[in-house]
Amino acid sequence: MPSRPRKFDTTAASPVPTDWATFELPDAWPDLINWFNPRSLFLMLAKFTGHTRARVILPDGLPGMERIPRYVLQEFHNLPNGNYSKRICQGYATGFEPVMLGTLRDGRERLAKALAGANCVVDLGCGSGGCIPVLRATGVNTIWGLDPSPYLLQLAAKHNPEARFIHGVGEEIPLPDNSVDGVNVCFVFHEIPPLYLKRVLSEISRILSPGGRLAVLEPAPTQWSLSVSQLWRNYGWRGLYFKWLARHAFEPFIPAWHKLDFPALLRESGFTVLEDDIGCPFRVIIAKSL
Repeated sequence: MPSRPRKFDTTAASPVPTDWATFELPDAWPDLINWFNPRSLFLMLAKFTGHTRARVILPDGLPGMERIPRYVLQEFHNLPNGNYSKRICQGYATGFEPVMLGTLRDGRERLAKALAGANCVVDLGCGSGGCIPVLRATGVNTIWGLDPSPYLLQLAAKHNPEARFIHGVGEEIPLPDNSVDGVNVCFVFHEIPPLYLKRVLSEISRILSPGGRLAVLEPAPTQWSLSVSQLWRNYGWRGLYFKWLARHAFEPFIPAWHKLDFPALLRESGFTVLEDDIGCPFRVIIAKSL
């Protein structure tokens, strides 16, 4: 499937951010069901445990639905209707940190440290905005949050009123050329088919000023590739937990992500790779735009 043509005028000024915090979003089907109904509860439990899965259904009237690519519309992480409902997104935003055993704090701090000194940063795939306070703490003045889910953008905007939020995807970033000096990517690239990643990196390279930095945090291949005994020896019970999580959370593109020579793709896209650290459960990649 070829990449879609760019619709954004790259010579235009930065877009006017939407006030997502107060935007009235339509209810999706998980927002309308009765969770106390036994049949509905069984349906939701079957999805959370990964026993059933379906395509995401976008409710009528959802803003920007025509810009959401088909590959996004899956029930990632066994979430009913994926990231497209008020109720599920709120639960995901609350539960993601404990599911990751608090390790995301250190991961986000590593990204923010790599972007320290930047004046304007795009948080690509910002989700509910967990990285934004950490970026702000390092002195970043302007932060643009970009995400394909209006429901996640609303949560991010409510908790981070000082940031600016726009709806979109990495293949078509609605910002001008050379307009930012940092891009933050936390748990996003492994959810994009490799076919689209080259386009995403081209867009990141376009909006980054020369010498700007790209900081990436993704799941490491460690918890997939190492045996149970190896994980136990190297990482203890946490290694076993993350192997169990890797086996049970629905991640349709992660095998392809782990096979990808991402540093080579970065170099092809005009970046110098500064760091590629693989641990458990994270892989951290830091690169600089030429």
